[in-house]
Amino acid sequence: MAKEFEIVREFEVDAPPERVWDAITVNTAGWLWPTEYEPREGGAAAFGATVTAWDPPHRLVARSESPEELKEVGQVLNQLDHLIEPREGGRSWVRYVHSGIFVENWDDQYDGANKHTDFYLHTLRQYLMHFAGRPAVHTDVQGPEASAAKGSFAAVGPAFGLGASAADGAAEGDRVRVDLPGVGVTGAVVDFRNDDFLGLRTEDAMYRFFGRDAWGAPVGIALHRFAPGAAGDEDATRKAWQSWLDGLYA
Repeated sequence: MAKEFEIVREFEVDAPPERVWDAITVNTAGWLWPTEYEPREGGAAAFGATVTAWDPPHRLVARSESPEELKEVGQVLNQLDHLIEPREGGRSWVRYVHSGIFVENWDDQYDGANKHTDFYLHTLRQYLMHFAGRPAVHTDVQGPEASAAKGSFAAVGPAFGLGASAADGAAEGDRVRVDLPGVGVTGAVVDFRNDDFLGLRTEDAMYRFFGRDAWGAPVGIALHRFAPGAAGDEDATRKAWQSWLDGLYA
């Protein structure tokens, strides 16, 4: 049954509105995935959306109604609304609203979108704090079908020596040494961790691990790499992480 939803988040970040605007409209590969906005009201946006508000650096709204991309994931309406206001000391206040209509599996769809929102917006804040303005290479890797079985994500932490959960291993804020595919042993900060997501940040990259098995989908990984020359080894990096995931769930 079709039903509306709304997910609202508000937060402050130590970055001026212009930098936040740049992150959500231009440098999206640094924290989300590469996407483009035609810079005007009525312009085109990703996934068949239309820009319904374009007021840099304060307001961006993009709305999709029944494009094929939405129907494939059980939606008929999707809207993203960003409001950015300046605060003292060069900071910004951000209000983010994701709304729309899910037409199937409403509880799972909402739960997944709600929890993903926290992880994505956390990654946005990490980007603004540590990598703002730096060009990024974004790489997505998806685990095999075996990783869609509930409980599969619990294998990710131990594979890096971090324990199965924050309760028995590395927790948010901990500095760790991890052996990353295509990189080798390196220092990292655990910048996000709960039962469904893990975030690792190094000096030149953010590694995001998604426990989508909680919603019947394979475990996924998103890499946001900022090192010079990262684009030149993207294919090798993708293959290294795909091999790692396939081996973990063989």
